[in-house]
Amino acid sequence: MLASVIDEVYRRGDYAEVYVVYAEFVSVVKSEPKVVKLLPVEAPPEESIPAEFENVILEPHSGELVAHALDSYLSAEHMCALLINYASENAARMVAMDNATGAAGDMIEALTLEYNKARQAAITGELLDIVGGAEAMK
Repeated sequence: MLASVIDEVYRRGDYAEVYVVYAEFVSVVKSEPKVVKLLPVEAPPEESIPAEFENVILEPHSGELVAHALDSYLSAEHMCALLINYASENAARMVAMDNATGAAGDMIEALTLEYNKARQAAITGELLDIVGGAEAMK
């Protein structure tokens, strides 16, 4: 999976930082680019850690837990970015299709009006020919 590849290239030292960039869904008509730093993970400030977590004993070793948590974190962030980007893409498609449908409706109305004018002109021309022929026969 992509999360394990990201973790691997980061641990090898190929990259100092890893970011994910995607279109964040704001509303149906608006999405904004968003940049999220994946690695290195920044620890929360010490004052935000509750006092009851100061003397916690971790089993298995904290290194194992961190490695597993990091894989889960990368997978979740990757999936979240994909889903939010997908929502933005579908909203943009929906707006584009709505605009295209409106434009097609306007075009149909304009062409129908043009067709009706041409048909009316042809009918009027035929009537004038008939009336002109009837007048000539008198």
